[in-house]
Amino acid sequence: MRRHRWIFWTSLVLGTLLSACSGGGSSSTSVVVGKSVYWAPPQFFADNTPLVPSRDLQGYEIYVKQENVFGPADNPVATPGPVDTSYNLGNITPPLTKGETYYLSLRTITVYGMKSDFSPGVAFSP
Repeated sequence: MRRHRWIFWTSLVLGTLLSACSGGGSSSTSVVVGKSVYWAPPQFFADNTPLVPSRDLQGYEIYVKQENVFGPADNPVATPGPVDTSYNLGNITPPLTKGETYYLSLRTITVYGMKSDFSPGVAFSP
């Protein structure tokens, strides 16, 4: 019986996090200021179960592209840890071209390796 409870809990966590970020399942919001991006960590799974980043998250994935379309074939440019809430975009290699428009999106990764949806793209210019 104990194994079934664990499987149910794991399935519930994994299934609900696929659409989870902050605010009960809505997408996380990020802000680019200068050369850094800042975000608020998720506080809930999609079913409103409390989420503790240091316990429940493996970290984040940051995506940067020149198109505002993100998909599973894209590769992250950085993978900050579970308690991080900012990243210096100057650390991206190769460096971003000054004056060009880029779009940034974040994903959350659970300790089980499941990933949330992409956050809405945020336009910025380095």
